[in-house]
Amino acid sequence: MDVHELDRILLAGAAVLLVAIVAVRLSGRLGLPSLLIYLGMGLVLGESAIGIQFEDAQLAHALGFAALVIILTEGGLTTRWNEVRPVMPLGVVLATLGVTVSVGVVACVAHYVLGLDWQLAVLLGAVTSPTDAAAVFSVLRRVPIRPRLRGALEAESGLNDAPTVLLVTLVSTGAIVEDGLLHFIGLVVYELVVGALFGFVIGWVSVGLLRRVALGSAGLYPLAIVSLAFVSYAGGTVLLHVSGFAAVYVTSLILGRAELPHRIATKSFVDGIAWLAQIGLFVMLGLLASPGRIGLDDVGVALVIGIAVTVVGRFAAVALSATPFRMPWNEQTFIAWAGLRGAVPIVLATIPLSEHVPQADRVFDVVFVLVLLFTLLQGPSLPWLARRLKVLDDNAAHEVDIDVAPLETLGADMLQVQIPSESRLAGVEIGELRLPRGVSVSLIIRSQDSFVPERRTVLRAGDAMLVVAPSPLRDQTIRRLRAVSRAGRLAGWFGERGREQV
Repeated sequence: MDVHELDRILLAGAAVLLVAIVAVRLSGRLGLPSLLIYLGMGLVLGESAIGIQFEDAQLAHALGFAALVIILTEGGLTTRWNEVRPVMPLGVVLATLGVTVSVGVVACVAHYVLGLDWQLAVLLGAVTSPTDAAAVFSVLRRVPIRPRLRGALEAESGLNDAPTVLLVTLVSTGAIVEDGLLHFIGLVVYELVVGALFGFVIGWVSVGLLRRVALGSAGLYPLAIVSLAFVSYAGGTVLLHVSGFAAVYVTSLILGRAELPHRIATKSFVDGIAWLAQIGLFVMLGLLASPGRIGLDDVGVALVIGIAVTVVGRFAAVALSATPFRMPWNEQTFIAWAGLRGAVPIVLATIPLSEHVPQADRVFDVVFVLVLLFTLLQGPSLPWLARRLKVLDDNAAHEVDIDVAPLETLGADMLQVQIPSESRLAGVEIGELRLPRGVSVSLIIRSQDSFVPERRTVLRAGDAMLVVAPSPLRDQTIRRLRAVSRAGRLAGWFGERGREQV
């Protein structure tokens, strides 16, 4: 490759990226998950239309895993720990027992109904059973469901990659037949438990370092956090041979929970590179697909397997996993239907391709069609289903975003508070906030104007406030602002203390 070839690649890549960015707005208007448009772009760029040849399954496998690490990092950073913590046991059960039930159901349907041999049947079950972190994170962030439902779905999608990656790899190489089921179960437990512990240690150490080391620029904090996430993934995989996906998700959860400097800037940066990873991943998988190779038989198999995994296997898995936690039927129904498939099944389907398993190309084609059809069916229906099942979160509109920037030499923090349209901060006077002594509202930005407020200044929806608080009073100040945002000036009388909602 010379510099002229590089210029052409950069031009084509930038054009594809711009089209993909515009497609996000189009998909939002149409109510379609954006991954469908990205997969379609890959198909158009591929051998069936423009003619770009891409058939390297091993490269797709490696790049797919790298993209999933970024997606899990963004998911962990933006997931609220208070939502995940109470339902983490349920997420672990869904990621283990739930996946096992789903794999068993799909494998039996594939073998006894479709007549496939057991290796292909188990492969189809293992590949299609895990929910996809990118699809779950992107769709559910736009549907204001109850925190514990969102937490359970996000925890499951962050943890179920480990057992399924291991199962697909062992089935593809034939090792599961040689080593036996008990060996596989032991490996899954070891990889999940030790991987999560390793991720916890990396996250805990990272928070301590980032709080004590003042970096020279705000732009270095996002880079440091992304680097630490990759250290967690690669360190767990290389050093301990555990699940890097479990490690990076737990590390990101801890980093997202901590009140680190420049949180909003960091989340915006990671959100941007997560979009880039999703776009590149789905376009690449679209390039890898061969529409001319997909026949009506493959579509029929995809429909049968899709119904088995989405309706029978998924609902059975959720019922067996969630009933012991006394979850009501409407919440179980939503969790079952919201188990979206996306990039993860297609990436997992590249493993048997790279191992040259017989009929692996057919597995890939069936999974590709399944993801297209059932994402198109499930994604747009989730807002309607959430309303019908009455699982929407009534408090979501009252939450307020607060960013923290350290003022090192003053021993204080500057809080940037954005007041949303439904926040009950609107209409409250500065004096009625009753912030801790020593905390001051230093500036209000309203439309194009900025001014220093007085005690009688009334806040409005859309205002941005700059609040300066001594570092020991930072958390107390944040809790008070959140309390007023949810319950108004008399928040304390209503028992609202501004703690994280569960």
